[in-house]
Amino acid sequence: QLQLVESGGGLVQPGGSLRLSCAASGYKLDNYLIGWYRQAPGKEREVVSCISSTGGNTNYAASVKGRFTISRDNAKNTVYLQMSSLKPEDTAVYYCAAGYWPGPYGGSCPRRDEYDYWGQGTQVTVSS
Repeated sequence: QLQLVESGGGLVQPGGSLRLSCAASGYKLDNYLIGWYRQAPGKEREVVSCISSTGGNTNYAASVKGRFTISRDNAKNTVYLQMSSLKPEDTAVYYCAAGYWPGPYGGSCPRRDEYDYWGQGTQVTVSS
């Protein structure tokens, strides 16, 4: 069973930065596409970004493009989400998810129901 644990969330002022980590255990992440999602109070869970198993393909929601960067270190079995120029509307619980897709992956991120494993989430609050 693949387990995912998010970390790195917290309280940050508008314009600040945070780096989230998604650490996996149980299986190697080499063959898994990883997605980051977020859910604000009273809203649907939405996709933020995703990265292919090789790291060669990435995709971002329009609302975060240019501010967030997704990356992965398969040797450390960890995926990262570097968030910069944070805005109050980025406040949410951030989740990582893993779906089995070895090799390249093009196009938009998979649907939420196509992921096999989810983490428990980490809270990000952007406020002055």
